[in-house]
Amino acid sequence: MKSTSFLLLPLLITLINCQAPANVIQNPCVSKTTCHECIQTPSCAWCKAPNFDQRTRCFQPSGPQSTICPEQFIVNPDNLQQIMVQKELSKAHSSGSAEGSFGASGSSSSSSSSSSSSSSSASGSSSSSEIVQVSPQRITLHLRARQAYTISMMYTQAEDYPVDLYYLMDLSKSMEDDKEKLSKLGNLLVETMSNVTSNFRLGFGSFVDKVVMPYVSTVPSNLLAPCMGCAAPYGFKNVMRLSTDARQFSHMVDKASVSGNLDAPEGGFDAIMQAIVCRNEIGWREQARRLLVFSTDAGFHYAGDGKLGGIITPNDGECHLKHGMYTHSDLLDYPSISQINHKVKQNAINIIFAVTESQISIYKRLQEHIEGSSSGQLSNDSSNIVELVKNQYEQISSTVEMKDNATSAVKMTYFSQCLNTTGPEQKTNKCSNMKVGDVVTFKIQIEVTECPVNPKDWKQTIQIYPVGLNESLIVDLNMWCACDCELPSDSSYEPNSPICHHSGTYKCGICECHKGAFGRFCECSTEKSEVQDQKGCRPSANATVDCSGRGTCTCGRCECNTRDKEDEIVDGPFCECDNFSCDRHQGLLCSGPTHSTGCLCGKCMCKPPWTGAACECTTLQDTCFAPGNDKICSGKGDCVCGVCQCESTDEIRYSGKFCEKCPTCSDRCEELKDCVQCQMWKTGPFKDNCTESCVNVTTPITVEYIDKNEDNDETLCTFLDENDCRFYYVYYFDSNKKEIIKAQKELECPPKVLFTGIIFGVIAAIVLMGMAILLLWKLLTTIHDRREFAKFEKERMMAKWDASENPIYKQATSTFKNPTYAGKG
Repeated sequence: MKSTSFLLLPLLITLINCQAPANVIQNPCVSKTTCHECIQTPSCAWCKAPNFDQRTRCFQPSGPQSTICPEQFIVNPDNLQQIMVQKELSKAHSSGSAEGSFGASGSSSSSSSSSSSSSSSASGSSSSSEIVQVSPQRITLHLRARQAYTISMMYTQAEDYPVDLYYLMDLSKSMEDDKEKLSKLGNLLVETMSNVTSNFRLGFGSFVDKVVMPYVSTVPSNLLAPCMGCAAPYGFKNVMRLSTDARQFSHMVDKASVSGNLDAPEGGFDAIMQAIVCRNEIGWREQARRLLVFSTDAGFHYAGDGKLGGIITPNDGECHLKHGMYTHSDLLDYPSISQINHKVKQNAINIIFAVTESQISIYKRLQEHIEGSSSGQLSNDSSNIVELVKNQYEQISSTVEMKDNATSAVKMTYFSQCLNTTGPEQKTNKCSNMKVGDVVTFKIQIEVTECPVNPKDWKQTIQIYPVGLNESLIVDLNMWCACDCELPSDSSYEPNSPICHHSGTYKCGICECHKGAFGRFCECSTEKSEVQDQKGCRPSANATVDCSGRGTCTCGRCECNTRDKEDEIVDGPFCECDNFSCDRHQGLLCSGPTHSTGCLCGKCMCKPPWTGAACECTTLQDTCFAPGNDKICSGKGDCVCGVCQCESTDEIRYSGKFCEKCPTCSDRCEELKDCVQCQMWKTGPFKDNCTESCVNVTTPITVEYIDKNEDNDETLCTFLDENDCRFYYVYYFDSNKKEIIKAQKELECPPKVLFTGIIFGVIAAIVLMGMAILLLWKLLTTIHDRREFAKFEKERMMAKWDASENPIYKQATSTFKNPTYAGKG
């Protein structure tokens, strides 16, 4: 049991290596053990040289191993393009692909015509009778997997391009007034479309539903006349094939009889399918814009609904018209939406759903699932059908949308400037607002995402086509999924080769062992229980460990261990090498792909001019020169890894990006002071000749406020000018060693004292105060006097006396006293 597991280990390791992803970070090539795996990996080449004893045969052409393998033995196929057919775009009127123009009367042949084209060279041009709207028409591509390749494709809307319009109408009873209106508008429809193109044909068909319960009443009397004035029900009827006879169209529409059915949905999908696939019966031309106008006021039955009537056979998508009638209406189920979409793409037909207001929302959702279809709202009696068809046609013809039928193994991405030739390319496959004669170019990026398992699928034919047109670019794609040296027809292919110990096939420089054999040259066999020779697994006789302790010795050859991380690989004849043990810088192995090609056997493979253990140092010294100084690091330091290492002693310590700063030395603040003054504020000693004196000083950048930024290694400078105003500026060096000066916009000046104003202000204040006191005194005395006078007046008015008396006169009074009178008795 142990020996069996031991022998199966190499096979397991090989399988794991084969399943390693193609996007290995360090080197995606080293894990590829066969030529076809190698060339299916982007940027990898295979060395098929015999006796090639290097670490791996799959390598990057840009790496050092490309010089070891002889050029004639390198297998590195390129993407190739070859234009097979490229006819010139045409705008001329075409008479050969059309069958005449409309006339008011008479009829013309309505048989289907097809334009035949023969192969032409890449420089050939289209014939006079052929309209070409897509160029080129056929190319051949040889592409490697996972490598995008871009091709160009041009499209133009040709002048007077033929148009086939087939009007497919629901003729249930509810559409009776619409039919009458359409018969009267037939000539107007022809006249309107004739203004768009003189190469116009018109056809007419009608439908009701399957003549099966529960869609249609099968009572014998109802099968003859389901409603008053109705004809017998039917599935689909091709009433008039495409023709240039306008009168016949109006006559056939007027002559058609309405019919009736039971349920609300109609059998429109049956009719659409037959109108698309019955190309000869309908009369579709090979080179024409094909419009199918579908007119109804009801919904639709789709795949699966036929089971209600006992019809379980799926729709086969084939034509079943006999004498204009659909013969398999009661035999086949309704088609599915995907079936109709497939047939629409296959036959390059644009469907216009002309439906009433109650159904427009349903058909707008339906158009999203059918390529190149559109929808418009009919009036109640279809009186706007002419304008609707015209608008929808203009919308269809003015827009080009590119589609393709590529498989899942091929990724297609479209880019175009559309009509904006001066603008950038946009990721789009659709351009609008085109007019006759406009030419747009599509850039199509094609990428083989993976090689199919079946070699038959390595050759594919892809059709890139504008939606709704029967023209396309055919791409014959050949995938580089295998090497020529792996094919028996190659001269180096040798079955049962002696190089492989007659136990394998020698191809592409390696042995592909038969069952039961393994090893580099198929020298080992699963029949052996042990491997006797261990010398091939040790680098020297003194070595005591097989395969450097990082692998298993199998049949004299080391099979290196795999790592948990897919991008970490252990390899070498003795598993002594790896691509992950190198030094890292800032978390990146060998400083990343910009500094190195990766880690090779524990050593970083640095790209010029990088060096160092982790490729972190540059040998260039350009970044160590200060502007205007031709000395490395201003002569005060050494340039190490592109960065100045400044001198430092006990007395002097230099600093700065270029060792230009010294705390005990003068800096450039003093040198720049006078120039900054005159350039910013027109002051200082250079204010009269600033331009001449400051030629070598950078003009300062004005900022609102100076805030020293240590990240830029800025030096802050501040001085006072002759007006005692303080100004600020900083200087530093950017990544291009250019000196940058930033100065504060406003000066910081001390406030000015106006002595004269103060004196006059004091005097004025004293005068004003004196005048205010005088005015106040005058006001108080005036008020007092007026009060006294008012009091006098009041007393005078209240006094009463004779006019002959003196009011101030007082009569004399005589008093007599008896001295002897004692007051008694």
